[in-house]
Order: sequence, then C-alpha cells, then structure tokens
Amino acid sequence: MRGEGKTKPILKGKNNLFTMIDLSGRGYIRIENLELTSEKGSLLRDGIEAISLPAHDIVLSRLFIHHLDEFGINMADIQNLTVSHCVISYCGFGCIGGPKGQHGGWKNVLIEYCLLSYSGHYYQGKAEPGPYDRPDGFGIEASQGPIEIAYTYVEHNRGDGLDSKAEKTTIHDCIVANNSCDGIKLWGDGSRVENCIIYGRGDGNKEPTPWSALVIQTEKPNARFEINNTSIDDTVGNNYLMYVQYDFPDVPLFLTIRNCVFSARGENSPIFFGKSVQWIIENSLFFMPNHPDTLLYWGENAYNLADINRKGKGNSSREFIFQPPPKPKREDF
Repeated sequence: MRGEGKTKPILKGKNNLFTMIDLSGRGYIRIENLELTSEKGSLLRDGIEAISLPAHDIVLSRLFIHHLDEFGINMADIQNLTVSHCVISYCGFGCIGGPKGQHGGWKNVLIEYCLLSYSGHYYQGKAEPGPYDRPDGFGIEASQGPIEIAYTYVEHNRGDGLDSKAEKTTIHDCIVANNSCDGIKLWGDGSRVENCIIYGRGDGNKEPTPWSALVIQTEKPNARFEINNTSIDDTVGNNYLMYVQYDFPDVPLFLTIRNCVFSARGENSPIFFGKSVQWIIENSLFFMPNHPDTLLYWGENAYNLADINRKGKGNSSREFIFQPPPKPKREDF
C-alpha cells in the first residue's frame, strides 16, 4: 500500500474505530507515504495494530500518524519490522508500543529516522492531557529482541521517551528531550545506549520529580548493559540523574560506561547504582557543581571523582556548557 504524489493521501477514521489498519496475522507488507488521523476529532483508537495474531516482515515508511485516542502503532508479537522516516504525534496512549506478546514479543525490529512526540497531549478531539498513565514515545513489554532505534527524535511525551523491556535493545544516534518522566529506560540483557543526547524532563514543568534521564533495571541476574558516547543533562535537580537497579538492588548486573558526559546543574542529582551493580566508568566528564564531592552513590557509599577513577580511568570533572541541538521540523522526516 503506497500513497502516490508528494502530498500524502489521508486516511481518516471515526465512530470509535478499533484500528485503521489491522496487520494481525499478516506478513510481507509495505505501507508507505500515507497520513492517518481522526475525522475532525472523532473517536479513533489505533492507527496500525497487530494484536490478535503475530505479524511478520512489515515495513512502515514515510507515514504521518497523529491525533488518535490510543496508539499510533500497537503490536504484541511482531518479527522483522522496520519503521522508517515516520512522524507519530499526539496519540493518547503512546506513539509506538503494545501489550505483552505471547510468542516472543518484538523480534528483529528497526526504528529509524522517526519523530515520536506529544503522546498523551490529545484525547477525544481536544489537545489536552488524556486519562492514560504515562504514555511513552516508545514502550514495549518483555521481548526477545533485538531492537534497534536509530536517528530518532523523541520529545514531549507525557510518559517516558524510550522504554524497552526487550533484550538486545540498541539505542543510538537519538535525541531524547523534555519528556515528562524517564528519558531512556532499559530492562533487557545485552542492551546499550550509544551516541545519544538526553535532556529535560517534566515536559516543561520545572518542579522536582522522581524521574531520571537514564534508567536501567532488570530482574535477570548478571545482565550486561553499556552506555557509550552519550551526553546527559538535567537542570531541575533533586532526583538521580541516572539510576541503575534502584528497585532490584540485590540482583547483580554488569554496566560499562565510556566517553560520556554527565551534567547535573541542579541540587542533589548524583548517579545511583544498586549495591550489586558491578560497574566501570572510563573517559567520562562530570559537571555537578552543586555537589562535586558526591557524584555517585553505590548502594549507601558516596563516590567522588577520585573514587570513580580507582574503578576506572580517564574521568574528569569540569564545567560543561550544554547547548540543546536544533529542534527538527516534521518535514525533516
């Protein structure tokens, strides 16, 4: 299915339609160059879904999905999915996500060059917060993976920016900005973040919140995670800039951090690692001017720069001026 011409043909739904395009049980399908939205704010649930049966070998390209009451893309079991050059905005329940699958969940998925924004900022024809709890830019349940999210801009979602419970999730060359809750959250063994920028939280609200720029949690013992070449900035303060195994402090986990920037310009925003986390930090920059002697907690123990360098090498602490990158336009995708 492909829309012809430079202007995307528009599919509009109404009357509380369950979904505009149902891919359940389907395979070897490409959908390209279409706009999916509601008919003058009429009730409309999902844009594209695959819930009742597993789907496979699906390509979704150059779609504009917006102003829906539930998900832009909603899938439970999907294998070999590519979502490329899509803009998904103003969906009540989230841009891309789905319930827990029964056949391995999400497997072999690529999301690239997409804009995922303003989830939860629309409901039943009105540009206002909906009733759903923490709608994410991307949020999926436990899955086999692998998942790759690349060159994607994720902003102003009323939940988390990117929340993946899939194993082997790789998030690289992404900007995650000004989401209400956590920026990036990883749960699956073998996952990593690389070449990303994460900043802002509260979706514009500058009051302190319990959310963090980067979160890693897992109940699987001895899972491994990596954070490389990533910059994290926060100005609100009074939260952890990043936390790892806060809810599962007795579950061992291996974490490697290299060539990163941690900038926390507010009060009381160190990094937190659960006591069973085995970690190494190398060649990274810390700028935490309001608490320079407490950059990191490992369990109940506070670590300064010298302590961190005893476990790693090449780390430094100096002033860092964070400049948010230019905000892209919809037509850029």
